[in-house]
Amino acid sequence: MKDLSRRDAIWALVIAGLAPARALAESPFTVYRTAGCQCCQAWVSQMESAGYRPRTVIVDDLADVRLRYKIPADLAACHTAVIHGYVVEGHVPAEDVKALLRQRPQAIGIAVPGMPAGAPGMEQADGSREAFITLLLLDGGRRRIFARH
Repeated sequence: MKDLSRRDAIWALVIAGLAPARALAESPFTVYRTAGCQCCQAWVSQMESAGYRPRTVIVDDLADVRLRYKIPADLAACHTAVIHGYVVEGHVPAEDVKALLRQRPQAIGIAVPGMPAGAPGMEQADGSREAFITLLLLDGGRRRIFARH
């Protein structure tokens, strides 16, 4: 009986350790996009496949959204997401979103500049892709590389 209790305690610790990561992946978040953008919908679908539950808000213009969330104009993409107080701008891979939420840096959020071929939602029929980076957006317009792909 003593072994059973020890085993139960170990399993409880293992499960408790996994719970925060699962909760982050299952957290709902809001994606702002325009109605006709197919690559945005493809990105949302990939986030759903990664375990997130994005809520999409269709807007006529993303300029006000970007202004509200302090996204520099040179990093503007076709969609803006907000999750746990962080901004996710553009075709950011799900693993970068997960890393952001795990690390919890003092930052506005993360962004993938432009619309690089092969980024999530930007897959090419021929499988081609370009190297791209995910930037960490800091106050005052500062930024640094968060991930390379």
